[in-house]
Amino acid sequence: MAKSDAGAAASAGGKKSGHRKELTGRQKAAIFLVTVGSEVSAEIFKHLREDEIETLTFEIARLESVDSEDRDQVLMEFQELMMAQDFITTGGIDYARELLEKSLGSQKAVDIINRLTSSLQVRPFDFIRRTDPTHLLNFIQQEHPQTIALILAYLEPQKASIILSNLPHEVQSDVAKRIATMDRTSPEVLREVERVLEKKLSTLSSEDYTSAGGVESIVEVLNLVDRSTEKSIIESLEEEDPELAEEIKKRMFVFEDIVMLDDRAIQKVLREVDTSELAKALKSVDSEVQDKIFRNMSKRASQLLKEDMEYMGPIRMKDVEESQQKIVSIIRKLEDAGEIVVARGTEDELVV
Repeated sequence: MAKSDAGAAASAGGKKSGHRKELTGRQKAAIFLVTVGSEVSAEIFKHLREDEIETLTFEIARLESVDSEDRDQVLMEFQELMMAQDFITTGGIDYARELLEKSLGSQKAVDIINRLTSSLQVRPFDFIRRTDPTHLLNFIQQEHPQTIALILAYLEPQKASIILSNLPHEVQSDVAKRIATMDRTSPEVLREVERVLEKKLSTLSSEDYTSAGGVESIVEVLNLVDRSTEKSIIESLEEEDPELAEEIKKRMFVFEDIVMLDDRAIQKVLREVDTSELAKALKSVDSEVQDKIFRNMSKRASQLLKEDMEYMGPIRMKDVEESQQKIVSIIRKLEDAGEIVVARGTEDELVV
């Protein structure tokens, strides 16, 4: 659980529940931690500062008992705050307020939003989160590549990948390079770029210097675009900036990199993969990749897979790449969940 989740329980302080005794934010956080149990609390503590841990430990020690009504109040408050945060992440503050009003009423919605936004920093371009990527493409594709890069760096990777895929080929690698080499952007520049879209959409600004872009940012975007776009951008970068291209490639995972997974990881991946998708994905890869897959299947299963590949006959390269991309997405999902480890970098850089 993220620090912001634990902080939400504490940020809800200062509100009365009927005629009951007012609970402070610290008391609510302590009650929440006691309620969820030691195992979950230990995971939350990993994301807190030492002084925060000391404060909460002290509050927990002071709790003689947890009243059932206090416990229910804290859990309900926490659920509402998390629901509001999810809405804000999905579609912005206005979207969150609209949904909360429908489910909790206007006054409760305003109260929750105010408590969250008092400590919540809204990212630049929050106002375009709900905008269809194809519409957004029409607004920005004539802009300077640096402007496009700045906007994509603040968008969700899924939307950014759609826009990047549909930019002219000669612009794609330039934008990708600018995202990868982007560091910090001043609020003045952010406001100016937001102003360009102001006539079409609403605008928000940030008063603090914010970080976006970088190699990790473009890697996340490139991992979501189709294989042909990915290859085109990488090839262009290899000509323009070989060192940057190599750095990006080291952090990316493509289907052929499945040979870098250990047997246990591959077996976990195979349990999540549809056999027909696997058969298509293996059609265009070399024998090393195929053998690695076959070795991690039962003799019967590998034989059936080989037969499927043989009887399938010729298929379009686009279909092969789509199947490979689906499997790569499964691998990344398992990696994000901590169920498998994907080796990246040179052998000297690997952590074992």
